[in-house]
Amino acid sequence: MNQAQRRLYLIKVLLSERAEFADIIIPDEVEQQKVLLRALINVRPPETVSAEFLDIQNAYLQEELTQKTVIKLTDLTPISGQLYLWNGDITTLKVDGIVNAANSQLLGCFYPNHKCIDNAIHTFAGVQLRQECYRLMKEQGHLEKTGEAKITPAYNLPSQYVLHTVGPIVDGRLLSKHEKDLISSYRSCLELADVNGLKSLAFCCISTGEFHFPHKRAAELAVATVQEYLKETDSKMKVVFNVFKEEDEKIYKRLLGAN
Repeated sequence: MNQAQRRLYLIKVLLSERAEFADIIIPDEVEQQKVLLRALINVRPPETVSAEFLDIQNAYLQEELTQKTVIKLTDLTPISGQLYLWNGDITTLKVDGIVNAANSQLLGCFYPNHKCIDNAIHTFAGVQLRQECYRLMKEQGHLEKTGEAKITPAYNLPSQYVLHTVGPIVDGRLLSKHEKDLISSYRSCLELADVNGLKSLAFCCISTGEFHFPHKRAAELAVATVQEYLKETDSKMKVVFNVFKEEDEKIYKRLLGAN
């Protein structure tokens, strides 16, 4: 089965799962098919799926990954000690763990083709990630608290694990509670990574997107929290600050003393 056949198989199975999709026509154009497939994955609830579907999905996602440039930690140059800065797509970063800015349900973004990091991570990891998050949340019995974190396999991503944390939502004026919660998110991820033996961890800019935390202050807290944690614990973990906007890159370069 080639990539086109895999894509069509996945689309057809996902369309067949819900009666309201019966009238959707599969487009002929490849990029439009990819948009449709991502949308269908985004809206799919964490239900069981056949082993055949998983095998074909995994093969499809792994082949898609080969068309991207996967960045290894050894491709990056540390800016300061164990700290790295990288501007790019975190779903192409090959480190032990990447951090996902999750929502309190921890199930990923259900908005079709949304541009948030939560959507991208769940899309390119595969449907298993939502299933595993659902299992964790069902076991926990309540929504994930702000500032805490969970760890899951990364499935079809190049990293080994995904650490999911719920950052604070800033709706109006920035409060000290927001800052404490953001610090807690970073700290929880660092502790969870160390407990699980991760040697490298990449942070996204937690809460600065859909959650509206001011970029500059978020970066200041992120850098200070990571530096303090590494010093306090003598952890040898290497930490990547992953940014996706030029604005954030400039802020982090200044904070980390990069030229």
